[in-house]
Amino acid sequence: MIEWLLTALGLVLVIEGLVYAIFPRLMKSMIKKMLDYNDSTITWIGLPLALFGLFIIWMVRS
Repeated sequence: MIEWLLTALGLVLVIEGLVYAIFPRLMKSMIKKMLDYNDSTITWIGLPLALFGLFIIWMVRS
């Protein structure tokens, strides 16, 4: 179980790292825009994304 968790974490870090490496200017722009959002907006963006991720994991693992 821990191997799957560490593999998933590693994959997230690889993908996110590549996005920052390939599109640094775009990522800086997106971070600046996020600073203008209030906390509840970020929560309502992050929660559905997390649930979608759980759904994908559930579909793949079942």
